[in-house]
Amino acid sequence: MSRFVRWTAVAVASALLAAGCSGSSSGDDKGGGLSWGRCKPTADAPAPSSDWQCATLKVPLDWSKPDGETIGLALIRAKARGGDRVGSLLFNFGGPGASGLSMMPSYAPTVSKLRERYDLVSWDPRGVGASEGVRCRGDKEIQAAESVDVTPDTPAEEKAYFQDAADFGKGCRKDAGKLMAHVSTADSARDMDRIRDVLGDDRMHYFGISYGTELGGTYAHLFPKKVGRMTLDAVVDPGADTVGHAQNQARGFQRALNGYLESTGQDPQEGTRKIAALLRRIDARPLPTATPGRKLTQTLAVTGLTLPLYNKESWPTLTSALDAAERGDGSELLTLADGYNDRAPSGNYGTTTHSQRVISCLDDRQRPTAARTKELLPQFEKISPVFGAFLGWDTAGWCHDWPVPGQHDTPEVSAPGAAPVLVVGNTGDPATPYEGARRMADELGEDVGVVLTWRGQGHGAYGSGSDCVDSTVNAYLLDGSVPKDGKTCS
Repeated sequence: MSRFVRWTAVAVASALLAAGCSGSSSGDDKGGGLSWGRCKPTADAPAPSSDWQCATLKVPLDWSKPDGETIGLALIRAKARGGDRVGSLLFNFGGPGASGLSMMPSYAPTVSKLRERYDLVSWDPRGVGASEGVRCRGDKEIQAAESVDVTPDTPAEEKAYFQDAADFGKGCRKDAGKLMAHVSTADSARDMDRIRDVLGDDRMHYFGISYGTELGGTYAHLFPKKVGRMTLDAVVDPGADTVGHAQNQARGFQRALNGYLESTGQDPQEGTRKIAALLRRIDARPLPTATPGRKLTQTLAVTGLTLPLYNKESWPTLTSALDAAERGDGSELLTLADGYNDRAPSGNYGTTTHSQRVISCLDDRQRPTAARTKELLPQFEKISPVFGAFLGWDTAGWCHDWPVPGQHDTPEVSAPGAAPVLVVGNTGDPATPYEGARRMADELGEDVGVVLTWRGQGHGAYGSGSDCVDSTVNAYLLDGSVPKDGKTCS
């Protein structure tokens, strides 16, 4: 079982480059206490260009024991092109579980203006990719789990759903071992401060996207006096608990679906009813696909629906996939679901979802029961007839019978005394609904959180086609020009 909606930014819509860390080479740069060298290719992708360098930073496994056992964090950077350098700009792309090594080179063209004055830097957070990445089950087990109904209708389906959840957690425990208790967002925030220090920056200049906003808020809380120029885009609501997040996302994806339906000339209510009816038919009888041995289940169908809603430019793809499904062919929705689930045509799966689950279940100590979920299902289904049930059941299944306890109900992001933090919200964001931006700014504190609003569509705002958003963020990061709180870009 994979989580229905991830707080991932461009990962769900981009073709990614992958990069590994090399050891010393003739081109090494010893600056910053790190041995920077050429990035290695991986089995899936070539190395990025020679503009990019990789290094490994050792940090404590357990930050309460700073002199104890260490783990390695894989870093990637491209040096600033201009002469008037501000420092390093650290990026986190969300998830949790998105690989900075893979995403930074492909995202660099979007932030090319920022590279004039910043070294672009990212990393694989602990438990992710090249930084002690976690793999909880093999490819065959993952594909087999596609048959598990994540909105169970019978006692047998419910038993299978929760058994699959428990088995996944056991697999994570077996693979991660003692690391599993040390991959929290707070742990990664402390890693960030070590990265800042070894890069030689007095202040943390940071660009966090999606889950990366929660990580940035956590950093600001732990190290308020170290906050430099920090931008948080596609903001996770720091005041929402497990159920609140799921309901927020149900609203967000339903809003995006309504926007899509209106763009095709359909009444949103009628179009939603039509899609919900299609999903019920698929639940009763999965659709055949062009891939031998694979059918489109209801779970895969809803997963496929979500991917095009992250980006308005992908809406025509959704129209084609829905039309094909209405004709009885599930191939196009299956392809979209595979893209979301990081499944290659070879049948190999990525591990982003594994890392995401290990991190989020360590963060969140709430464990809603099946009985509580059933009580809440009518609320979820009222919010969204298409997405509600999936997100409702997810609250109970995601961390069911998890091997380690969670740490908090909601993250602490208050940062009194910190420099102004630019919080960017998109009114049409499906995965991190707009309301989270205002909440984040309020919780950061007076004179800290500054909200920039974009009346747009898709996940995130920067680099999404708004000159107003891009110029405002650039002026803040490049020149320190803080916009008026509440500025709106149409």
